[in-house]
Amino acid sequence: NATAAVLDDARQLAALLRDNGIPAIAGVDTRALARHLRSNGSQRAVITAPAQQPDVSAARIIAQEVPRWEDQDFVGLVSPSTVTDYGAAGDGGPLIGIVDLGLKANIVRAMRHRGARVRVFPHTAAPSEVLGSGVDGVILSPGPGDPARLETQVALAGAVIEAGRPLLGICLGHQIVARAAGAETGRLRFGHHGANHPVEDLDLGLVQVTAQNHEVQVIGESLPSSSGFRVSQRNLNDGSVEGLRHADKPIETVQYHPEGAPGPLDALAVFDRFVAAAGGRAMESGR
Repeated sequence: NATAAVLDDARQLAALLRDNGIPAIAGVDTRALARHLRSNGSQRAVITAPAQQPDVSAARIIAQEVPRWEDQDFVGLVSPSTVTDYGAAGDGGPLIGIVDLGLKANIVRAMRHRGARVRVFPHTAAPSEVLGSGVDGVILSPGPGDPARLETQVALAGAVIEAGRPLLGICLGHQIVARAAGAETGRLRFGHHGANHPVEDLDLGLVQVTAQNHEVQVIGESLPSSSGFRVSQRNLNDGSVEGLRHADKPIETVQYHPEGAPGPLDALAVFDRFVAAAGGRAMESGR
């Protein structure tokens, strides 16, 4: 019967998780856990192995010894070590350089779909390597971790800004550009996760539903007026910064994921604007 089939599926799932060493929890009041986190903010935690009498004191000590999120080099764990090209030189179209901080394939697809060639750089790439490669525009990709520890990437963003090359920062890339512009970043009390975050574009006068997955925000009040940047987008739930634009240069950043799959697709126009700017530079350069 249906009940037996469900129980059998659950046993198979438990065996699959156990055999592959994947932690999981069951029999927990997830609503109570969600309410606790909403009241107290993100916290370090551990999952203990099944036991009749779990040692709560020992588990608490283990949780307190978990390395702080801010101190871990997550980008170094997910970024490649070599350069990869997508599309041959004869394909035409602007050449887009993407600095891989945890790149999603959908961003490469979005560029290729718009007729651009793509060159993906590791997160350790120097400004001279990226700008000297002849790219017509640069994307700082999404990725995990705290932008405050990514000084090399902040310096790269600063060099691209100084060069006036078309630049798009997405999620972590947005935060890195903001820090290069002199703004501060900080941890959200409650991270933004999910596919239904309303964001208002203050310049264009429209509201978009966006996909988000981040724990850090740009502190809008810390953005220097002399930087040339302005806050261009705000989250309609909590008012946090969702995007920046430069007054004179083709530079834009978004905190959300326009490439998110599954959707929503409201924000794909950010890719159109960026590729158009990069295409304009390619034409000026005679390519």
